[in-house]
Amino acid sequence: MTKTTQSCDLNTCFLCRNSLKDWLPAVGANRENFILKKGQQLFKEGDDVTGIYFMYKGVVKVHKQWDQEKDLILRFAKSGDILGHLGLGDSSTYPVSATVVEAGIVCYVKMDFFESSLNVNNQLTYKLMKFFANELQESEKRMRNLAHMPVKERIAQALLSLRNQFGLNADGFVDIELTRQDISSYASVVYETFFKVTQEFIQNNLIAFDGKNFKLLNEDALREITLGRKK
Repeated sequence: MTKTTQSCDLNTCFLCRNSLKDWLPAVGANRENFILKKGQQLFKEGDDVTGIYFMYKGVVKVHKQWDQEKDLILRFAKSGDILGHLGLGDSSTYPVSATVVEAGIVCYVKMDFFESSLNVNNQLTYKLMKFFANELQESEKRMRNLAHMPVKERIAQALLSLRNQFGLNADGFVDIELTRQDISSYASVVYETFFKVTQEFIQNNLIAFDGKNFKLLNEDALREITLGRKK
């Protein structure tokens, strides 16, 4: 990654928002800012843990190898989010990978400084604990959906989830550019099945695609699908 002199504002990221004001100069002295290019990998599954990343601008997908031919996207991180926190466990390697979807800037601190920050800032430790709890709940929900929710319902749920996280742009499209392969990986569905189901959604005027952009034309109907009320 390429370092940049364009530093964050010490107000946006997870670390800065939850640190004492007196601790922010220490953050400023220990952080490094890097430019993110689309397709670039911050770290990959199995890499040695070195530190924690905080999103300042851009979007990164967090993904895990499901089998030899399939990636499962666990979540998308955007401005203000934290990355690499799973490296805080006893394992010395990252259990997931992180790849840039939308170019931007990331703030990085080494693990020893982040652990010092946790010792000094009670609010930071508390917020991180809540973040882990929410992420665990979401992970369990996704695993339950993967085991029990039909494919069509999972795809509808994934589309609605992306709309809720990123909102809409001025043209009414979900405000993130994603390949259909990425969306299918987020829905935990093989691409061929994803293509077939989304073609059905398009024919029923539920969604529309324009390149890497998509629009939800009937959110109520998609919600009904996630509840198993429409097939």
